[in-house]
Amino acid sequence: MALTIAVNTRLLIKNKLEGIGWFTYENLKRIVRNHPEVNFYFFFDRQPDAEFIFAENITPVVLQPPARHPFLFIIWFEWSVNRALKRLKPDLFLSPDGYLSLLNNTPDLAVMHDLNFEHFPKDLPFLVRKYYRWFFPRFAQKASRIATVSTFSKNDIASQYGVALKDIDVVYNGVNERFMPIPFAEIEETKGQYASGSDYFLFVGSLHPRKNLVRLFKAFDLFCAESDQKIKLMVVGEKKWWTAPIRDAFEGMKYQQEVVFCGRLNAEQLHKVTASAFAITYVSYFEGFGIPIVEAFRCGVPVITANVTSMPEVAGDAALLVDPFSEQSIAEAMLEMATNSEKRAQLIEKGLKRAKLFSWDKAAQKLWESILTTIDQSTEN
Repeated sequence: MALTIAVNTRLLIKNKLEGIGWFTYENLKRIVRNHPEVNFYFFFDRQPDAEFIFAENITPVVLQPPARHPFLFIIWFEWSVNRALKRLKPDLFLSPDGYLSLLNNTPDLAVMHDLNFEHFPKDLPFLVRKYYRWFFPRFAQKASRIATVSTFSKNDIASQYGVALKDIDVVYNGVNERFMPIPFAEIEETKGQYASGSDYFLFVGSLHPRKNLVRLFKAFDLFCAESDQKIKLMVVGEKKWWTAPIRDAFEGMKYQQEVVFCGRLNAEQLHKVTASAFAITYVSYFEGFGIPIVEAFRCGVPVITANVTSMPEVAGDAALLVDPFSEQSIAEAMLEMATNSEKRAQLIEKGLKRAKLFSWDKAAQKLWESILTTIDQSTEN
């Protein structure tokens, strides 16, 4: 008898895919097409765009209400998802963002990307923080199995929530294959379009406290004061979490005229901007993975990243690692990148090699193996 798998796909929203949304999109697109014998029910919280119905073996199910607030999370998962699972009786409920229905006994695989809210709870709004810290320990205990995106996160989940390591699978993120080096003429055109023709350090991500923009801005000021090279800082991402400390750090910058804000870019624009960067400055103080690191590697762009959580695991020896809590450490790496062309060339070469370790094809295969293990375990039980 064919397997039936229900999937939480509420983060598949056209033109609004972010980290977990891309993980969902890239993995499900491959898994669904690779396994036409399986019936998939995709649970959306609004009418889905046709591009997310990847194949004929998908049945889209729209469940109300749209779940974008902690109170609505509870209604959606504990009422709407619970009822749908009881009606459909799938072999597995896959949740790529880690949220589950505690009231339902369907075998489930929760993908928990990181536990930043356990370590830096004050970085999140009050209600979101309360929801995460109450529900996620319970999701971890309820889950038949857990997948996560790095060995760091695997160990963190085991430690924080008392889950056995053998019940957690590592499924490394991939990276969009469009990311690759571009011709010199295209680099010059992109720099002209976005940075007035200047070289630039690039930050990509949601402008969230844990992305460490406060120290990045201060480090860039130190760099500008000590360097005679005209290199700008480009910031790509929505100001969704633009907090008072981030605003104050920016407004207090001596060289703020050298900072360029691009907002959100589409995939093609992001590729060009990444491939044209002088270097990436990805110095978060907490990450479950860090996809922009690998995107830069694939583009032949050197990387400055943090020496904490998952980032050393992803970067290996192909990046300059810094103390994210030290503006001086970040600034020194920027200066080395700007003055040591030999080191920069070595990092580019190592990055191109390291990028080959990560692909969505590999991720989809690992996630599928985790799905089968979860179903097999539930059958045995």
